[in-house]
Amino acid sequence: MHSAITLCQVPEAAAGPFVFHEPLDVGFQKAADLGYDAVELFLPGPDAVPIAEITTLQEKHSLKIAAVGTGAGMVKHGLSLTDPDPAQRAKALEFLLGMINFGGQLGAPAILGSMQGKWGGDVSREQALEWLAEALTEAGEAAAKHEVPFIYEPLNRYETNLINRLADGADWIDSANLSHIVLLADMFHMNIEEVDIAQAMHDGGRHLGHVHFADSNRRAMGFGHTDPAPVIRALHDIGYVGYLSAEVFPLPDADTAANQTIQSIKSLLS
Repeated sequence: MHSAITLCQVPEAAAGPFVFHEPLDVGFQKAADLGYDAVELFLPGPDAVPIAEITTLQEKHSLKIAAVGTGAGMVKHGLSLTDPDPAQRAKALEFLLGMINFGGQLGAPAILGSMQGKWGGDVSREQALEWLAEALTEAGEAAAKHEVPFIYEPLNRYETNLINRLADGADWIDSANLSHIVLLADMFHMNIEEVDIAQAMHDGGRHLGHVHFADSNRRAMGFGHTDPAPVIRALHDIGYVGYLSAEVFPLPDADTAANQTIQSIKSLLS
């Protein structure tokens, strides 16, 4: 397993669970100095930062790009793949495909979280999941062209009413016959929804592709009440070799959160 930390460049997400909000060159430098293997990028859109700028920073600091987030589509542009308006769904898909192409050029998968939206009103759960499956079919095909997967993230009940648990996500991938789609196990969301986080990793692990490594209160691991040791054992059991990425609040400050996370990861993996 490898370590990663989130770098955010979206002003609308300034209060969100991302560690470093400084200019990218500062974030890359701090990640490298602390010994992270990679960074996870949360950007305003696919054209916000030139690919060449990212690759230059990668080479300078010997860091991988673990993944790129698509949440700006929701928090900045208000886009959802399950919007009842077909024009809005089309805009959401266009944004998503743009981020997949951006990440793919860096050898990194894109993540779908908040842009999955919700069902309700005139939109049934079945209809919303059908629209979501259609979008993920295109997303998987687009990601495959770059030889990377596309990452779908079950969220907690307060953020979506579509899929909240890892095993349900794995079953849905199978039933919808989705290809090149993997799941993101976010330990903060799982703390709300799962009876046993470690067991949930086993139950949904056949499609696991990324982990957001966060404590129960979405602070750095060790600053809440989650016991990560059984989770790491479960990840070893299922043969997970991907990233443990710190999508956490920068509390009590970003540097402390970043250092706490990397020390926790190194201790657990040793």
